Amino acid sequence: MKNAEPFRIKTIAEGHRLTGLEMPKHPLISLVDVSQFKNHTDVHAVIFDFYAISIKRGCNNLLYGQQKYDFDEGLMAFMSPGQILRGEEGGAPAGLEGWMLFVHPDLLWNTPLAKKIKQYDFFSYASHEALFLSEKEELIINDIIANIKQEYDANIDGFSQGIIVAHLETLLSYAERFYNRQFITRKKSSHQLLEEMEELLINYFDGDDLVSRGLPSVQFLADKLNVSSSYLSSLLKSLTGQTAQQHIHEKLIEKAKEKLSTSALTVSEIAYDLGFEHPQSFSKLFKAKTNVSPLEFRQSFN
Repeated sequence: MKNAEPFRIKTIAEGHRLTGLEMPKHPLISLVDVSQFKNHTDVHAVIFDFYAISIKRGCNNLLYGQQKYDFDEGLMAFMSPGQILRGEEGGAPAGLEGWMLFVHPDLLWNTPLAKKIKQYDFFSYASHEALFLSEKEELIINDIIANIKQEYDANIDGFSQGIIVAHLETLLSYAERFYNRQFITRKKSSHQLLEEMEELLINYFDGDDLVSRGLPSVQFLADKLNVSSSYLSSLLKSLTGQTAQQHIHEKLIEKAKEKLSTSALTVSEIAYDLGFEHPQSFSKLFKAKTNVSPLEFRQSFN
């Protein structure tokens, strides 16, 4: 029953029981060898109430949310609490390799990372936007994981939390660096995607149904490009210095300038044609982006 309700895992210990692993040595963090996962044919969709970071190989047809991805190459993936992890019926496949690091949010209480971890966009990327690591990058990540494991295997004392959190923050900083590298080096996920988005925006604003459709959303663009909205904005920020929303506004202003300079339509009519319900909202955005009002821009051509 592939469409069964996902099973919610509230604690790391509960996750260990479900996958047939020994109980974790620490209630709020666990590092596991995924080759040790036991098959559970009755559970193939789960929601974790904690963070999960992993490097896996041989995990064919695994799904995050509704997106399918072949993990044969060995990719690094990130999940935040509340996301759905789906696998094929039959449980974990044979030949699965790699590790998973589970981190409960409670581990981060009273540390700067408790707030900062929510700012890492890659926790909301879809699986097909996972991180491709070079051999050198994977060595760096695995060295940090080895440090976490060493502390995890030691006796818990008053220093344990601070040391583990410090290693975790280092790991996330490297992941952020490697994702930025990936935006630049992976052609499909960078310049080609940017060109496709530009074409989408041009066609959207050249259409005759802006009145009924309204302004394009970041989610609309992401869906058309088959990426998550957070990944799209992160990629664009890395390549152009602008978010997806800023790109939408840029194309909107270009179209508005065209109408203001080549037509006799009133500002209100132009605002309506561009998908705005209220002309004041259009005028406010136009002035914020150009430092002049729509009327002042039009008068500059007369």
